[in-house]
Amino acid sequence: MASRSSASSAGSKKRPRSSLSSTAGNNSPSASPVTQTSITDHLRPISHTATAVLSEASHRSKRHAADPISSRNSGPMLQNSHLKPSDSTGSTTSSCDANPGTNGKIGLKPAANARMGGPVKKLIVKGLKAKPQVPATFVDDTWSRLNSAVVAIYKNHSAGECLEELYPACESLCICKKADMMYSKLTDLCKNHTISEGKALKQQLESGSNSLRAANDTWTRFSTQQIMIRTIFLYLDRTHVIQAGLKPIWEFGLDFFREHIMNDPIIQPMVIQGIIKEITAERDGDQISRDLLRSLISMMLDLNVYSVGFEAPLLGQTELYYATEGDRLVSDLDKGANAAAIAGYLQHVEERLAFERDLCTPGLGYLSQGSRKGLLQVLEKQLIKRHVGVLVEKGFNVLMEENRVEDLSRMYSLFAKVGAVDDIKKAFATYVEKCGTVIVSDTTRDATMVDDLLAFKSRVEDAAPTALKEACERFINKRQNKPAEMIAKHIDAMLKAGKVSETETEAQLGQCLALFRFINGKDVFEAFYKKDLAKRLLLGKSASVDSEKSMLGKLKTECGAGFTSKLEGMFKDIDTSKDIMGSFKTSIRVMEKLGTIDLFVNVLTSGFWPTYPVSPVNLPTELAQCQQVFKDFYMSKYSGRQLTWCPSLGHCVVKAQFKKGAKELSVSLYQALVLLLFNESNTVSYTDIKTQTNLEERELKRTLQSLACGKVRVLQKSPRGKDVADTDSFEYNAAFENPLFRIKINQIQVKETVEENKTTNERVFADRQYQVDAAIVRIMKARKRLTHTMLLGELFEQLKFPIKASDLKKRIESLMEREYMERDKDDASTYIYLA
Repeated sequence: MASRSSASSAGSKKRPRSSLSSTAGNNSPSASPVTQTSITDHLRPISHTATAVLSEASHRSKRHAADPISSRNSGPMLQNSHLKPSDSTGSTTSSCDANPGTNGKIGLKPAANARMGGPVKKLIVKGLKAKPQVPATFVDDTWSRLNSAVVAIYKNHSAGECLEELYPACESLCICKKADMMYSKLTDLCKNHTISEGKALKQQLESGSNSLRAANDTWTRFSTQQIMIRTIFLYLDRTHVIQAGLKPIWEFGLDFFREHIMNDPIIQPMVIQGIIKEITAERDGDQISRDLLRSLISMMLDLNVYSVGFEAPLLGQTELYYATEGDRLVSDLDKGANAAAIAGYLQHVEERLAFERDLCTPGLGYLSQGSRKGLLQVLEKQLIKRHVGVLVEKGFNVLMEENRVEDLSRMYSLFAKVGAVDDIKKAFATYVEKCGTVIVSDTTRDATMVDDLLAFKSRVEDAAPTALKEACERFINKRQNKPAEMIAKHIDAMLKAGKVSETETEAQLGQCLALFRFINGKDVFEAFYKKDLAKRLLLGKSASVDSEKSMLGKLKTECGAGFTSKLEGMFKDIDTSKDIMGSFKTSIRVMEKLGTIDLFVNVLTSGFWPTYPVSPVNLPTELAQCQQVFKDFYMSKYSGRQLTWCPSLGHCVVKAQFKKGAKELSVSLYQALVLLLFNESNTVSYTDIKTQTNLEERELKRTLQSLACGKVRVLQKSPRGKDVADTDSFEYNAAFENPLFRIKINQIQVKETVEENKTTNERVFADRQYQVDAAIVRIMKARKRLTHTMLLGELFEQLKFPIKASDLKKRIESLMEREYMERDKDDASTYIYLA
């Protein structure tokens, strides 16, 4: 009988709780199939280990007999059960034969015995005959056990019973419908305990104990106790509490801790201020216990007092701390600001940002991630935003002067965090405009202006492209026309030099084009560029035709086809001239007339090329005959055209005999005219040279200087000197020697005079006047009636080149003379458009 009861106890531990409850609440025969099926399901997997399980269960029979519910669920169920050998043998699977007609007996055939070769036994279970009764003192006794365990846990004593014995006690009370009573008493126990814990903690704090460690010890102890208690009452927490909508055990424990300990007017300020004090100490560089703070912050997060009671004081103290630090550091900058000091301040701010960010990073710091945004905003406001003006004023220019790119990048990224990028852009634009104006306005630096501008631009171009463009446009146009002229001359020097590869030339042209974009008066650039291009093409000074055409393509892309149409016409004329000369030299009749002279003529379209002064000169008979031969040939092919010779653009190769041997001299036409005079006489006076060549006096003196005073002196001047006077005489230098066979004698370059520069600018304005006239008519046609001031204002906005108000007034008067507009009879300062 005992072994049967023990078997029931072992089987009941494996049986689902729903079957247990169903059997306990109903002993009518109709309930037996449910009970029998549950027992059958649990007995089926026992197989050949049934003996061991039953034996183990027999040792627990006394303990379960003490529990009325366990006895009711197991003992009565198996009192009338017994095992019988089965008639079946050799079966490899369990079988269950139910015969309701045989007093509700169920025959079970375990498969294990069949596998082992032994006899098959059958377990017969009968229904309950009487409903089990719960002892009258069961509820009180059970709660007493649970209460003693809770009190012992709160006192840090042993509970007396293991948790495996207390858990079924809680479950039994719930089954007996005493869950409300148990929940209420457990709540009172927890509340009373937290009140006493709060009193004990206050006494510790008042006695001078470490507030943070005392609070942390209390919290650690309480949370551990509450977890153990919840483990005992887990069945209550997962059934009744959820069904009744009550607060879980852990949550009401947190509520009591928050209400009676953390929200205490004495405890809370001491804990919060203690934490903030520790954080401030770490900001000052002191070592603190991060684990302690991490535990306390976790406590406040669990108690939901972090954002309500802690975060606001933390941000307030942080703001005060960094405001004081920022004022102190900036005052040090005022005493002596230099690049190193500014860089040190910016680096310090970056380190502070990283420190505060780490404080709110899980695994590194101890503050909540939710505080990161607020802390960083406070820091950025106090260390950056409040001092933007000082940092820009004291630090930006010195960092730019020393080209501290890393520190400037750091300043930009920090200012971007507080929306102060515009302050940097303004400072950058001011700096660029200031430095650029110094370069452009210094007349002593005209020769190196473009090189200086390119070097300056390459140093600052990566900082702020938009601000750079606006600043460069302002300073480069402060000095009208000169920058455009110098850029054109710089490009001319590059295209003539040929000292670098085409790849490097392309890169340099691209840099010059970047400066060209900033110029408003692009027509001034066009005038000087066209003049220099003409010389390169006609005198053969261009280092690379590909580079020339590449630059032309860049200008066309930048300014459109209209800007480069005349320049393209110049290249077309050169190609056409080559075709004409090809036909000219293939004509036998023509070549017989030329004799030994090799003639090449460039035929230029006057509208494409710069205007050159035509000064008649006295050509030797041989050269005059060559010109006439070509003219006759050209007019026979293109009748109706007029040819005008430009001797200033001509150049020759002259053979000369010296004592050391023959040489070929590459000279201009003017130089050739002078040298040919010495075929008649070894010595010729200045007056005779002027009379025989008919050269203009300034050109003649330049020519004689290049032949007698330059590096290649094929003539000797008497008296000696660098300047040529009207009384000088010149003698053929027969003793001239040079290791080269062909020698190029360069013409003396005369610096452009103020008058010549003024003439060029006036010529540019003459081309501009059509644009001005068109703009005036366009504005008046749209507005019909406009005052003089308003008209000038709109013209200044529309015109892309600098122009004086007096020049605009002249164009307005010209249009009134041509009856495009008139003055108002009642108001002389108002213009009326005439349709």
